[in-house]
Amino acid sequence: MILLKKLGNFIWSKRFLINFGLILVVYIVGGLILKGCLSYSTNNGQKLEVPNLIGKNQNNLSNLMADSELLYEVLDSIYDPTKVAGTILEQDPSPTSKSNIYVKEGRTIKLRVSKRTLLVEMPGLVDKSQRFAEGILRNREFRYQLEYQPSKEAHGAVIEQRYKGKPIAAGTKIPIGSKVVLIIGRNEVGTIQPLPNLYGLTIPEARMRVRNMLNMEFVVACPSCITAADSSIARVTSQSPEFEEEGVVMSGASISVFADKNFTGSPD
Repeated sequence: MILLKKLGNFIWSKRFLINFGLILVVYIVGGLILKGCLSYSTNNGQKLEVPNLIGKNQNNLSNLMADSELLYEVLDSIYDPTKVAGTILEQDPSPTSKSNIYVKEGRTIKLRVSKRTLLVEMPGLVDKSQRFAEGILRNREFRYQLEYQPSKEAHGAVIEQRYKGKPIAAGTKIPIGSKVVLIIGRNEVGTIQPLPNLYGLTIPEARMRVRNMLNMEFVVACPSCITAADSSIARVTSQSPEFEEEGVVMSGASISVFADKNFTGSPD
């Protein structure tokens, strides 16, 4: 009983009431200040519309968002050959006009845009059969061209794969629809073919003519050729086997030519 009386006297004492009042004032003022700071830092109550950027082009974003208080970021691209490259396909958050979502100043709109080129890994086709290689290229939507090279060991198989005139390694990523050249081995030794007339051709022209034949060796003799420039202008004066109408030669043989940089005849 005495304890309760002393506690009551303390609570209603002037000193306690002053201290309690100060604590209450500090709590109220501190709460108001904190609330104001949070409202300022979080833009409390601010509602900005999210623009509809779908269908717009990435190249125009700087102009479209010039007066906006929102930011934008292109996350990645999606393969879509039906759209102009850079067309915006997706955005997050969605436009306010479609989602009724509002955001605050400084919010970043995340975008995904279209690309017309899809990179696909080049398969490893060397030593694979021609039919298998063609099927793989069709499945991966590559265009291809076949070229043949004499070979006893790799008859009907891929000897080399090329892209833009250079060998391409398996796993290299190139655009879908690219043209790939496959060099196919073909056993053509002993095939009869027409003998070309090389008289009057330059050495490069004659070499190319023989190279287009099946498995032929080209041998050049040009005593008057001292420099590479001489070899480029020298013309064939004779050949072996000698050309004759309806003449033929067996693949796997060789054609030898004699050339002179001071050729005085008239090319055929």
